Amino acid sequence: MKPYILRQKLRHGILFLTLSGITVLMLLPFIWVIITSLKPESQVYVFPPEWVPSPVTLENYQAVWASNMPLYLFNSTIVAVGSIILTLIVSIHAAYAVSRFKFRGMNVFMFLLIASHMIPGVANLVPTYLLASKMNLLDTYIVLILVYSMWQTPLVVWLIQGFLQNVPQSLDKAAMVDGYSRLGAMYRVVVPLSKPGLAAAAIVVFVYAWNEFVIALTLTSSDEMRLAQVGLKYYISQFGIQWGELTAAVVLSTIPVLLLFILLQKWFIYGLTSGAMKG
Repeated sequence: MKPYILRQKLRHGILFLTLSGITVLMLLPFIWVIITSLKPESQVYVFPPEWVPSPVTLENYQAVWASNMPLYLFNSTIVAVGSIILTLIVSIHAAYAVSRFKFRGMNVFMFLLIASHMIPGVANLVPTYLLASKMNLLDTYIVLILVYSMWQTPLVVWLIQGFLQNVPQSLDKAAMVDGYSRLGAMYRVVVPLSKPGLAAAAIVVFVYAWNEFVIALTLTSSDEMRLAQVGLKYYISQFGIQWGELTAAVVLSTIPVLLLFILLQKWFIYGLTSGAMKG
């Protein structure tokens, strides 16, 4: 075997082992969460810790499912899906305008747009709460959808416009020659070709809306409107932490995100890579 081929295989082998080790380290906490959720409460505190539950039990999942967690998961789903829809409706129009038209101050506009996304959400929490209170929107789906959509729109505009720049403008012109308006060409031609980019944006928005905690805790107060991530907090009380039920609830709250990513994984990766390339 030639020396350079041997060196190349050696580098690939080292890279594979390194990435495999990093992956295992990253997955180790979640694996431990799953193992803990399958243990009886008495076995959770055994030292040294046991990696194999004995016996394996689903009582923690049964307890979580009998609580209000299904309602919290339902609330999170409504808010996340609503945030995706509103964010994409606003962002696709803004991204189309930026990718198709050149106007004075466009670079400044795009810089300010992404800069607004860098401001910590907590910094705007007090004025957001006061405004929502005056508009009687506290403790509703609407306020959470509006806030999450507003917060994610700058990032999604940047993501989608990078992808739209790879859609030839000649397709727009051809559609308009066939009788479509500018918006008609966007809806009938550009949007269908932008599905991978929209899928990537949808996952980004969903993950943010599903995992956000501080805003959801502040803008909702009733148990009927509580989101899943806020509901996890109530497994921690002054009497201790219910580790078995908490880990079971964590696993259940993670499943929707994993399912969405698995379903849209191909489009997500293609959308990110296509949006990163220009020309």
